[in-house]
Amino acid sequence: MSTPSFSNVTVDSKANIYFDGRVVSHTIRFEDGSKKTVGLIYAGEFHFGTVAPERMEIISGECKVNLDGTSETLHFKAGSHFDVAGNSGFTITVVDGICEYICSFLS
Repeated sequence: MSTPSFSNVTVDSKANIYFDGRVVSHTIRFEDGSKKTVGLIYAGEFHFGTVAPERMEIISGECKVNLDGTSETLHFKAGSHFDVAGNSGFTITVVDGICEYICSFLS
C-alpha cells in the first residue's frame, strides 16, 4: 500500500494536541478551501465529537471504533476507513503501538 501524499497545500505548523499528547495531528489546507488532518493516535481509548461529517482513513497500525449510538465494535487496519456522521462522535481504541490516520472533513 502506498502512503498518500498531497501537493499544493498549506500545513498549519501548530499541532492539534489532545489527551495529554496521546493524539496529535496537523491540519492540511487545500487550494479549494477543503482541509484534512493527518495524525497519530497512541495506545489508549479516546472519544471525539464531530461537527461536520468525517472520513477517517487508517494509513498505519490498527484500531477499534465504536460509533456513537451503536453498540458494535468495528476493527480497522491500514488501508481501510470509516465514516462518522456530523453532530455525532466515536470512540477509538488503539490497543498496541501507534495508529496513523488521515481525517477528511466531508462537508
